[in-house]
Amino acid sequence: MALVTMIPIQIGEHTLVGVEVKLPKTTLLTINTSKGYIMCGALDIGLLNERLADRKIIAGRAVGVRTLQELLDAPLESVTVEAELMGIRAGMAGHEALLHML
Repeated sequence: MALVTMIPIQIGEHTLVGVEVKLPKTTLLTINTSKGYIMCGALDIGLLNERLADRKIIAGRAVGVRTLQELLDAPLESVTVEAELMGIRAGMAGHEALLHML
């Protein structure tokens, strides 16, 4: 049985939504704004860029994170084309990318 937790995340004066989904042997993590989101390594950036390109999804992926705080602090391993157009780059910390998405 999956356990889903929604947690408010403060980035400066903004309150975002962090979601943690506990699954067998893994935890899915995401923090979103009204424009886009960052997520753990389960996110398939290639799929978003290729098969779902028409949706223009703004997203970034951090690998090896186990908590929402780690997701905020970790450098993004990859980002979508639409995120790049907003100035978000691989290597940027999650919290920095979220500020670009506000």
